[in-house]
Amino acid sequence: MRLLNKIASVFCAVALAMLTLTGCEGGDLYNVDAPDWLSAKIDSINNANKGEELVGMMEDVYTVGNTDYSTGWWTTWSKYYVIPEGQVWNALFTLNINPNASNTYKNFALIICNDEDRGATDYKEYGAIRFDNQPSGNSEWGDYIDRNQIVSSLTFDTDTDKGIEKLGGLVTLTIDRSNGGLIVKMTNGTVTKTYTQTAALPNLNADATNTNIRAFLVPEGSYLNWLSTNIEPIGGCTSAEDKQPLSMTLSGVPSEVLVGTSIEEAFANVTAVVEFEQGVTKTVSADELQFETIPDMTELGKKTLVVLYNKTFKGANADKPIIASGTFSVVKELSAFTQTVVVPTPLTLGATDNSTGFWGAHTENIKIEPKETKVVTFTNYSSCASNWNNFCIVLCKADNSEYAVVRADNYGWGDCYASCTPVMEEGRDWEVWRPAMDGAKVTTYITNNGDGSADIKAIMVGNDGVTYTQEYQGMKNIDADNFYFRYTVDGCHLVFDNVVGATDNSTPFWGAHSPNIQVKAHQVCTVNFTNYSSCGSNWNNFCIVLCKADNSEYAVVRADNYGWGNGYAACTPSMEEGRNWDTWRPAMNGAKVTAKIVNNGDGTADIKCVMEGNDGKTYTQDYIGINTIDENDFYFNFTVDGCHLVFQ
Repeated sequence: MRLLNKIASVFCAVALAMLTLTGCEGGDLYNVDAPDWLSAKIDSINNANKGEELVGMMEDVYTVGNTDYSTGWWTTWSKYYVIPEGQVWNALFTLNINPNASNTYKNFALIICNDEDRGATDYKEYGAIRFDNQPSGNSEWGDYIDRNQIVSSLTFDTDTDKGIEKLGGLVTLTIDRSNGGLIVKMTNGTVTKTYTQTAALPNLNADATNTNIRAFLVPEGSYLNWLSTNIEPIGGCTSAEDKQPLSMTLSGVPSEVLVGTSIEEAFANVTAVVEFEQGVTKTVSADELQFETIPDMTELGKKTLVVLYNKTFKGANADKPIIASGTFSVVKELSAFTQTVVVPTPLTLGATDNSTGFWGAHTENIKIEPKETKVVTFTNYSSCASNWNNFCIVLCKADNSEYAVVRADNYGWGDCYASCTPVMEEGRDWEVWRPAMDGAKVTTYITNNGDGSADIKAIMVGNDGVTYTQEYQGMKNIDADNFYFRYTVDGCHLVFDNVVGATDNSTPFWGAHSPNIQVKAHQVCTVNFTNYSSCGSNWNNFCIVLCKADNSEYAVVRADNYGWGNGYAACTPSMEEGRNWDTWRPAMNGAKVTAKIVNNGDGTADIKCVMEGNDGKTYTQDYIGINTIDENDFYFNFTVDGCHLVFQ
């Protein structure tokens, strides 16, 4: 990281303008019974990779995937390379393997498809071949790929075997259609993997006269530095000439920094994706960036972080530096709130015909410690007669003396209520809202700020699919050490949702989800539940989905040391040593689980799970350093796959 003791005048000028605008890897590789043409072709390819220079290669210099190894599956692709019938495609690139990778699939897959763009209506795949080889796993797939024709000089038994680093380095990829069949070879001189098919591929193109196929590569948790190709890709080759930077996007800017923290420490995890000329991008780390804060970091308050990058693609001084900005706050103490998901008792509150009158039924009191939020989800059923025929939340002391009572309809009372600010979504139509609340899915957050104040937030997804919000912010005169809440009803009843998935474990993957729970920056959310499993496979247990409010995913992780997603690629999955899957699997039926979901506030998240099996043993599962997180838009939910979960 480089610091700006004296900012160049252009930096200052742009920064000031910004503030003005914003306001502040051998062996016998093939079957000896292969036809003569195939044997000859194999010999020619092998000879080519023993030092013979590939012929007709063109420069095609670009990077596929994030250089911080954060690329998730199916999130970025190489260019398309169209291979006509009778032709051979050769490509040369370097495969960069994450030195911390613990899964054999963290390399690349070759996708072979018809002559259509991904996502097009007529797009069809022949299949995929990944560089690693795991006969019992999914290192090849597709209706037109015969796994029996795969031979590799390195085979993994499971996707957590050691040796993934052998896949890295300079890779030569060949797809040969010159004699009617299909030969695929990928080698880095240490590992060689081949696919041999003598029969011609069927034509999947809508136009029967078009016999072309396309190929492209997809990295996962790795990245490719493309070097050359003998077939010009769609969109053309990218020159190896140096390129000027055009723009950059920052990630990992912390939302809060403790006063007295140095710039080096505060922004050590900041990275930037820089876009250069010709559409080339790369990720640069903090030590390649220059930082300045406006105002400086000596005082408390909100700051603007100005970041400058002044290098070309090859690392020379740029003709013109580029600048990006972000915001953060300097604080005395990080707002390290904890959240706990709880299920009140009784599970059903109020008569199911909605006949219970006001104050006629209450849940038990639930205590909230200072700097803690309790999260409760339930379904609200209403008589719909009046706005107030919905849930109420009572804030009180242990002896039930009240601080405040608040309703779903922007109304409340009590000494502490008078100081709060009730807020709801703009333009609420009460005539629409009232019937929508019958069957509404509600998530409530009750917060003890630890400073004598409390906040309440309710997210209500009506039976009309519309999301309604209700907040009561800044209720004062709270005793932070004597703070409880409970629910009551008035012409309504509440069902506290504590089960996800059918209790016979018949729910398939993704067949049921818990509500989304928000975890704000510097918050840790704890969820306790019992996991019941069909025990059919390792994955027939809980999954945790990390996502945005709109459900777009950061990552999905399972109980069995596996996951996927753009943010998952950079994380470190770990479990207790020596786990025996044949023992663990049945032990998970009735396992008591504590899951902690952590928003680190710097664009990363952690998941830590402790599973007390029915065999009396403790199992652990962590996923540390999931990235690409927007700390201000971070949610999670649980889903199932041949299991069900009972929350406590």
